[in-house]
Amino acid sequence: MHIRILGSAAGGGFPQWNCNCRNCRGLREGTLNAKPRTQSSIALSDDGVNWIICNASPDIRAQIESFPALQPARDVRDTAIRALILLDSQIDHTTGLLTLREGCPHDVWCTDMVHQDLTSGFPLFNMLEHWNGGLNRRRIELDKAFTVEACPALRITPIPLRSAAPPYSPHRNDPHPGDNIGLLVEDSRTGGVLFYAPGLGQVDDALLDLMGHADCVLVDGTLWREDEMIHAGVGTKLGREMGHLPQSGEGGMLEALQRLPRQRKVLIHINNTNPILDEDSAERVELAAQGVEVSWDGMEMEL
Repeated sequence: MHIRILGSAAGGGFPQWNCNCRNCRGLREGTLNAKPRTQSSIALSDDGVNWIICNASPDIRAQIESFPALQPARDVRDTAIRALILLDSQIDHTTGLLTLREGCPHDVWCTDMVHQDLTSGFPLFNMLEHWNGGLNRRRIELDKAFTVEACPALRITPIPLRSAAPPYSPHRNDPHPGDNIGLLVEDSRTGGVLFYAPGLGQVDDALLDLMGHADCVLVDGTLWREDEMIHAGVGTKLGREMGHLPQSGEGGMLEALQRLPRQRKVLIHINNTNPILDEDSAERVELAAQGVEVSWDGMEMEL
């Protein structure tokens, strides 16, 4: 299984266009040892030729340009993107579909709850019908694994997660199964297994057991501390209120990951306020001591 990190930041990217927090200001001024990052998305392939995009970031055009395998130029108009999987209906995970309109129709896999949001509060499916029929919705059933035709060796199992629907969703404060999912991706040829969950509000024993079947867990790294947005002076909400489990503190992501001793552990969807973006920070030292990596745009893995 080929895995390419197209974007590793949370919504807004890093630096965020309107933010002057310590991290964003430091990156712009060159005083922070950090890498710029686009909004989170990954690409999966079983052969390195045909690719599945997981979440369509608003930065997808730049992400495609930075990864030539997605634009192989075999014809006058061409792409190696064979399908897209949406793990939720968040704006920073779906707006990229608008950028891909010239290539419609696209196969888009999503749950019923995500499809409901994207045909009502944020009606991307309706809007894109005017471009060669738009998006061909493929239904993700929460109790059923599936394969994408172009990548038949990858068996994909949706994992319902405890997180949050987008602020625009009518069920933002009334969670439903399918609002947010993770993916357990198994390569039938190599035996490699990936667990991917960029939005994760709670880790219980059952989920940890599933994560324990993976060779690599690529999980929510949004916030270091529960009150990070308040501490940074950029917001008023706690991490769990936004559907994100912070890394530090009792019951945090690091505590959960310590219970997975053999897995490769990588954080993704990192908010611009998170001190782990500073490669010289004490928080990065702590992550390294615990064997936890921080993803970056362009990072590649094989399982």
